[in-house]
Amino acid sequence: MPDVGGVAGERLQSFIERIERLEEEKKALAEDIKEVYAEAKAVGFEVKIMRKIVTLRRMETEKRREEEELLDLYKSAIGLL
Repeated sequence: MPDVGGVAGERLQSFIERIERLEEEKKALAEDIKEVYAEAKAVGFEVKIMRKIVTLRRMETEKRREEEELLDLYKSAIGLL
């Protein structure tokens, strides 16, 4: 592939192909994750809560603490606690 406008065509194509492969892998992984949630739901777990836990576990401890404290403050302010 020739250089066009100073862009190395072969290198560009290589990047694009790598991205396409990774996108396919990401799609396959998303399907696998969906299946795991379906299995968990089938045995009685609440998927919505599991997703929240996964999100919380991804957070840094301090960030999670701050968010939980703020949530408690807001719930208290509107009488949910």
